[in-house]
Amino acid sequence: MARAIWKGAISFGLVHIPVALNTAVRTERVDFDWLDKRSMEPVGYKRVNKVTGKDIDKENIVKGVEYEKGRYVVISEEEIRKARPEATQTIDIFSFVDAGDIPLQHFDTPYYLSPDRRGGKVYALLRETLASTGKVALATVVLHTRQHLALLRPLEEALVMITLRWPEEVRGLETLELDSSVTEAKVDKRELDMAKRLVEDMSGAWSPDDYHDAFRQTILDLVEEKASKGKIEMVETGEASATEKGADIIDLTELLKRSLGGKGGAAGKKKPAPEKKPAKRTRKAS
Repeated sequence: MARAIWKGAISFGLVHIPVALNTAVRTERVDFDWLDKRSMEPVGYKRVNKVTGKDIDKENIVKGVEYEKGRYVVISEEEIRKARPEATQTIDIFSFVDAGDIPLQHFDTPYYLSPDRRGGKVYALLRETLASTGKVALATVVLHTRQHLALLRPLEEALVMITLRWPEEVRGLETLELDSSVTEAKVDKRELDMAKRLVEDMSGAWSPDDYHDAFRQTILDLVEEKASKGKIEMVETGEASATEKGADIIDLTELLKRSLGGKGGAAGKKKPAPEKKPAKRTRKAS
């Protein structure tokens, strides 16, 4: 049984339903470990032999996949390159399925698609075809050297691509080991009617602008308040220490500076924006 990562309750009105939060997916990727090719001893990412504690030159490091406990199969860089999918720069549609057929736990990362090079008419044709048939397109696409399963679906005037988890990455509901109190529950009609009325009373339109990260906003307000009072510390930046080399370390101050500069996060990876001189910020609700 999957271990719960959080326990609490679902609450609506005066009703509380105790629940445990479980991961619905797992990552099934090949994990390459560094090894000292002279002794097949594990090497840390700081290029240190974990057994001897000695530094390792780059040319003495090979990649291995753990086949059994303590036993590795060495894979060469050439073999890795050959195994990678060809980056075709295309989204290859191979099937169409009903929009409701794909369970939500298979969904991964959404992307917006926009027409390019006078492709608007065909783009609109696919969008309207999907909208009128109630279908989504299944496709494969290579992003950052990794092949993804994906679906395409219409969203208002646009098309959206959502990468999907491969089936072996999704845990089944049987991992919850639901007992008969749930699977064979006999719901009282009177209680069900009351619950339905409560849902109807609390129903409303989806309005994303009404929802905000209170913690983030509180921190930003606190930063702005302290900055306005001159409570700003100058930090000397120097060479990373030996314990920090090889890791991307970004502290809270830097993240807040970016937020104050209006550089919010977005789906997908973006190149970091160039640093700008400090400027007065007009803060928007997030």
